[in-house]
Amino acid sequence: MLTASARHILVDTEELCIELKDRINSGEDFTHLAKQYSSCPSKMQGGALGSFSQGQMVKEFDEVVFSAELNQLQGPIKTQFGYHLVEVTRRTD
Repeated sequence: MLTASARHILVDTEELCIELKDRINSGEDFTHLAKQYSSCPSKMQGGALGSFSQGQMVKEFDEVVFSAELNQLQGPIKTQFGYHLVEVTRRTD
């Protein structure tokens, strides 16, 4: 079974998502920004979602997590919950 671990930041607007992506790409800490800005309860763990199987997350999120390169910032990804920045930290078969 294909599984992955990822961390994310969930915000309400695409503009804020892009701003946070730029800040992370400029060297700011993902974990700190997740704790400060994310609307997901995972923000308490710096955005870490733990391990999950393919198909457990909403389609748009799942497609990115199971196709993106490891440790590369992805997003904005629009889902029914808002806009996500995602970093896949591990994937196994």
